[in-house]
Amino acid sequence: MSNLIPTRGAIAPRDYRATGRALARIESRTEVGLAEIEAKAELQVARVMAVGYVGKRAMHEVAMISQLEQQLSALVPMATARLQAIGDMVALEAADVVADTLRRVCR
Repeated sequence: MSNLIPTRGAIAPRDYRATGRALARIESRTEVGLAEIEAKAELQVARVMAVGYVGKRAMHEVAMISQLEQQLSALVPMATARLQAIGDMVALEAADVVADTLRRVCR
């Protein structure tokens, strides 16, 4: 005699396989979803880094132009207004480049 007692509603082996496949599909979708989120996050970080790099370079160049403007103005006081105008144009164009980078990178 067998010690197994038949029960009502016993799960057939094919039901176990179907459940296993369903769980595998859920796990697969979860992994794909997480990979998509991680990829999007990496893109956002790259965007921030690109804008930050261009912004830092622009600030550095504007600072160097300002320093040169001050030094040249001390040497030739009559040229101060013209030097300021050129320095302002460079600073404005650098700001425009930073803004353009922001627009291009964040699309």
